[in-house]
Amino acid sequence: MELKTKRALLSYLEGFITGHKRSRFDQVIKNRTRHITIVLEDIYQSQNASAVLRSCDCYGIQDVHIIENKNVYSINPDVALGSSKWLNLIKYNKDEKNTPACFNSLREAGYRIVATTPNKEDKMLDELDLSTKIALVFGTELEGLSETAIEHADEFVKIPMYGFTESFNISVSAAIILHHLTEKMRRSGLGSKLTEEEMLDIRLMWARNVIRQPELYEKKFLKQKGLI
Repeated sequence: MELKTKRALLSYLEGFITGHKRSRFDQVIKNRTRHITIVLEDIYQSQNASAVLRSCDCYGIQDVHIIENKNVYSINPDVALGSSKWLNLIKYNKDEKNTPACFNSLREAGYRIVATTPNKEDKMLDELDLSTKIALVFGTELEGLSETAIEHADEFVKIPMYGFTESFNISVSAAIILHHLTEKMRRSGLGSKLTEEEMLDIRLMWARNVIRQPELYEKKFLKQKGLI
């Protein structure tokens, strides 16, 4: 769909949304980013999986990449609180081992793969370079990241800890890392802005997700424009 048509369609659909919701769209889209993205490998606990989505929305992360090797990703609505409808969830589940496909896709899009797991080559959060796009990869709480994910990661990052407990749970880890890195990204002005077309596509998705039976309105619009 051409950019001009997307603008017109968005304007049409948002005519069926309250002024308050449109105002929120205006505010939130300004802080959405694809400079940082999240990858969840084989997360099976719906409570933690949903809490990560909630943190992503709160910190302005637009895309979440979900790898399903052994476990199907499920969302707990009581924890997610509707956050999934504001995010792009990209799933990788066609093969027995889907981690390589996810990593290859991210690299083609210009991302560095950063594994959030202890490693002899790991960096502290403050040391992580944000001059290029990064994909932060999280694994399950019990088993952590797969050997494949660790082997094919470009870098490793860890959260500094000073107690007896060796790790945070995944939802807490994601929230801490995202808070630190998104603040650093926005202070530096590095890659925090979306293109006009990206913003249009995201707002169209948001509009479709808050309008009941949006396909009927969209079909009517396209007929009026002679596009179908």
